[in-house]
Amino acid sequence: MVKEICKKARAAAEKLGYLSAEEKNATLLLIADAIDKHKEEILRANRIDLANFPKDKNPSFVDRLTLDDSRIRAMSDGVRAVIALSDPVGKVTEERVRPNGLRITKVRAPLGVIAVIYEARPNVTVDAAVLCLKSGNACVLRGGKEAIYTNTAIYSIMKTAINGNTMTSEGIQFIDKTDRSYAAELLKQEKYIDAVIPRGGEALKHFVLENAKMPVIASAGGICHVYVEKTADLKVAEEIIFNAKTSRPSVCNAAETLLVDEAVAAKFLPKCLKRLAAAGVEIRGCARTIELYPEAVAAADYDTEYEALILAVKVVKDIDGAIEHINLHNTKHSDAIVTTDEAAMKKFAGRVDAAAVYINASTRFTDGFEFGFGAEMAISTQKLHARGPIGLEQLTSEKYVVYGTGQIRI
Repeated sequence: MVKEICKKARAAAEKLGYLSAEEKNATLLLIADAIDKHKEEILRANRIDLANFPKDKNPSFVDRLTLDDSRIRAMSDGVRAVIALSDPVGKVTEERVRPNGLRITKVRAPLGVIAVIYEARPNVTVDAAVLCLKSGNACVLRGGKEAIYTNTAIYSIMKTAINGNTMTSEGIQFIDKTDRSYAAELLKQEKYIDAVIPRGGEALKHFVLENAKMPVIASAGGICHVYVEKTADLKVAEEIIFNAKTSRPSVCNAAETLLVDEAVAAKFLPKCLKRLAAAGVEIRGCARTIELYPEAVAAADYDTEYEALILAVKVVKDIDGAIEHINLHNTKHSDAIVTTDEAAMKKFAGRVDAAAVYINASTRFTDGFEFGFGAEMAISTQKLHARGPIGLEQLTSEKYVVYGTGQIRI
């Protein structure tokens, strides 16, 4: 079954790469309208998934699984945002003419067929399909068991909406079996799949990396840091960490660790941590943090992605100590510095190893919508091809198209 699904996607990809932006946008509009029209059907399916989900599991996971009117509206709005973006396919990124008259162009082209293996978030079913179609790629989607009813409903709505349209509906394929053996089989289909993107926790990422026969565009969890440097505007720093921790703690761009320069720790931490605690945040700190804020408990480690209202806090000697700590404990996702010192800004931006580095801003902006990409496929934390939010351009590669007038090589 998996092989046949992948073969259908491969056949569709050969057609999708040649469609015009207008044809692709017309198809995406059908999907956006269908999501709005069938909102109640999606919500009914989501209620089944929520009812089946163990109530004692991680509440952040439940948050990612849950849909409501606003989140479904965000799905369709995301599709329309992608429609508004320019089509990267066929864009000439470089051009030169050789002495022999050959005109060499470098052109953006679809990757081909992209497999997406994901957990919990039903919106990925829409985001992945839409981004792949707009970038000229076919996709094979395999969601987790926790959202199987919701994902199946969304997939069926999209497929029905685009059946008979110029774009072949075979460009979106879906594996409705949740047993891990089906994901393992998908990862063996290198003849038909050009790349695979895992979107979920560390266990899923490692499963894909260990089993995939095709290239993996990997993302990792988000152990994100905010560092308050000694010259920081402390009011700004307080607002940034409060937003980065509390606005939506279950997502991967939420801050998990606060680092504070020892020069400002005594002035900054008591007031800041009291405010965070009042918002329900559990404070886990180093010995110096506990001295300054006795209500904190000892931090067991700095390598946990809490995805909850828990914050690890550490007082560091200086910016070098902060950078050393970050590069040792981060997941190369998003890290921020609050400072007024330009030299500190430059050092932090240059030395911190992360997909997104923030200067005086919350880590919560690492997101396809906030970066102007529309929907996103994932946040890539690797260094090859794509890094950061994966939007349309990151789902293409480049090929050379060479124009001649009969030249031969001598």
